[in-house]
Amino acid sequence: MFKKIVSIVSAATLGVCCLTGCGNQASEKNLEKITVAEVTHSVFYAPQYVAMSQGFFEEEGLEIDLVNTQGADKTMSALISEEADIGLMGPEASIYIYNQGEENYAVNFAQLTQCDGSFLVSREDIKDFSYEDLKGKEVLGGRAGGVPLMTFEYVLKQNGIKIGEDTSNGECNVRTDVQFGAMAGAFAAGEADFTTAFEPTASQLEKDGAGYVVASIGKDSGKIPYTAYSVTKSYMKDNKETLEKFTRALYKAQIWCKDATDQQIAEAIQPYFEDNTIDELIIVAQKYREIGAWCESPYFEKESLDNLMDVMESAGELDKRVDYDKIVDMSVVDEVMENK
Repeated sequence: MFKKIVSIVSAATLGVCCLTGCGNQASEKNLEKITVAEVTHSVFYAPQYVAMSQGFFEEEGLEIDLVNTQGADKTMSALISEEADIGLMGPEASIYIYNQGEENYAVNFAQLTQCDGSFLVSREDIKDFSYEDLKGKEVLGGRAGGVPLMTFEYVLKQNGIKIGEDTSNGECNVRTDVQFGAMAGAFAAGEADFTTAFEPTASQLEKDGAGYVVASIGKDSGKIPYTAYSVTKSYMKDNKETLEKFTRALYKAQIWCKDATDQQIAEAIQPYFEDNTIDELIIVAQKYREIGAWCESPYFEKESLDNLMDVMESAGELDKRVDYDKIVDMSVVDEVMENK
């Protein structure tokens, strides 16, 4: 549970021992090396890998050491303990840390994705799907307290669907007992009527004949700052020039993705996803562009943070709302965009 994140951070040296590297761009050039801890390794973060593969970070004099922490709690631990310079995770982690009184809390300085990246997969091919179709059904929803689950349940409530275990009474039973990484396998094995899944898993379930994609959770939930880059207050204060270089490279990648074809994006990120074919990555690029998942600039809007907190409040996971200016600092983005 994210609300336990402070105790996790206090044991940060334990949490970061198992960081696994996703790529180390060793170079003989005189580059400034920065460590970026990503919450998971996902095609959902395509612009980041584009910035790496197209040399945009290197153009700015940066070498990226990318590590996969496999969890927002571990990403935040790496940040607070200074094992990582920059963290890529959901801003809800910054809210929890701020609300629990961490002095050197995390500040979000650039945004990467702007909506939920999961899709609803049905066991049956439902034409003209409506959320009414979930009444009396069972859904594999994800981890309790996680933003994918919170967002999905928010969409259900917005559509008047009652969540509960009594499916005989028309309630939708949203299960949280299956680990996120095991949901697709459990669904393919026959559990539940629906599951939520990110790409390329959702398309793979369709390809295998195990299910049918019937809705985009991100499209139906609206804009929220799903993943953003954050640093500690002290790092922000002492490393503005480095963060400007990083953000400039990210912005180049965001513009590149906006203008590129699905195939060009697939080819650019394929070195980081060797288990996926180009054709599979083309489908992923197409689907995420269709729902506007990737930000076209690194600017983090106040309205989107408010939407995220609405989702968290609806899920009962937010004790106190946080002022935008406390956990978001757009000074670096403003400098980069003014001088692009």
